[in-house]
Amino acid sequence: MNRTILAIFNSWLDRKLPETIPRETNIDDYLTLEPRKIVVVTGFRRIGKTYLLLHALQKLLKDKSREEVVYLNFDDERIPNRTEFLTELLPVIRSSMDQDIELLVLDEIQDMPNWSKWIRRINDSEDIRLLITGSSSKVSSREIPTELRGRCLEVRLFPLSFREFLEFKELRINTKRVPYSEKESVKLNKALNEYLQFGGMPEVVLLPKERKYETLQEYYRTVVQRDIAERYNIKNDEGLKALLRLLLNSTQYSVNKLYNTMKSMNYHIGKTTLQNYISYIESSYFICSLQIFSPKVKDRLQHPRKVYIIDTGFINALSVRLSKNMGRLYENVVAVELMRRTSGAEWGLHYWKNGNGKEVDFVVVQGLAATQLIQVSYDVDDPNTKKRETRALVQAAKELGCSNLLIITKNEESIEKVNGHTITYVPLWKWLLE
Repeated sequence: MNRTILAIFNSWLDRKLPETIPRETNIDDYLTLEPRKIVVVTGFRRIGKTYLLLHALQKLLKDKSREEVVYLNFDDERIPNRTEFLTELLPVIRSSMDQDIELLVLDEIQDMPNWSKWIRRINDSEDIRLLITGSSSKVSSREIPTELRGRCLEVRLFPLSFREFLEFKELRINTKRVPYSEKESVKLNKALNEYLQFGGMPEVVLLPKERKYETLQEYYRTVVQRDIAERYNIKNDEGLKALLRLLLNSTQYSVNKLYNTMKSMNYHIGKTTLQNYISYIESSYFICSLQIFSPKVKDRLQHPRKVYIIDTGFINALSVRLSKNMGRLYENVVAVELMRRTSGAEWGLHYWKNGNGKEVDFVVVQGLAATQLIQVSYDVDDPNTKKRETRALVQAAKELGCSNLLIITKNEESIEKVNGHTITYVPLWKWLLE
């Protein structure tokens, strides 16, 4: 064990850090907070958590030594999946160095046995700042183990925002100067189409077009196998894959409906097991689901949930549909962007639907109050589509007492009055750059 720890530590001392592209999510300030907190960076696998850490470490290492700032990646195959590795880690490292560790960075630690108890002991007994990451919500503020509650600060990382996407693609557009020129608008719309088609996974964005879908499919296989099937010891592998296919090709789900569909496909999975599978998939951050907005717990539990995939690239790379559903891609991008904007704040995200079938895609909530209602409509040139979307917004505005009404579209940009309510229309690319 000692030899393994020293080998991994020496690899860190000799490692040349890769070049990184800055993200809008910045963890520098979190590393100097007082009182000290365990900083936890969470998010889907291959979303850029490691590079976010390494970017922060590159700046720290201008003033610190590699012995003061130590990084370990628990995806390293040399690390045994044993509590003893953690127990012996610091004593062995200290035996080979002259300086004290100031920051310990632990990448993908969530599968180590008793990791949370060890983290608490180190945090409580050592003068060391801890920065950890995880590709499972087991390390998130929602599911953090009891022994770490109150000691952690979560930073949730998402796929590249559209602004970050432009930066990664080296599309130099002054997004602070509006209105945009016609040339810039054309360039932004072209970039948006690529963003919708292939998504915002950092590595995929930088790959040539012919390798993008292949890489997304490989990510998917890794998540299904490692982050879901192996982590939760799922024996019914085919049932899990069938459920994922259904979710990938759906915009909403209920457990009863999924159960009946799976049964008709000859997958005999009980409702409780099905609920567990959905929970495991959400825990991997592959999907996100929204409940209906209602003060009644019964309504929130009984109504179907709307389902969104973490990145539109997966929808296109894995869906069985023969043509793109631009409306779904638009709505999915908006959902992930809203989650990014409300992450870590005292905000919530829901959808609204009344007994007459009128529906609003997103209700942004603060406390118990709706602060914004958002419809996503790819094309509002059709009068019937526009009437349907505005009627639902106005009805929801009356019921929820909300006056901030927005419709996100492909091209429409205007402000209209409908039955005394002001509705703002904005193109998706412009809203994404706000």
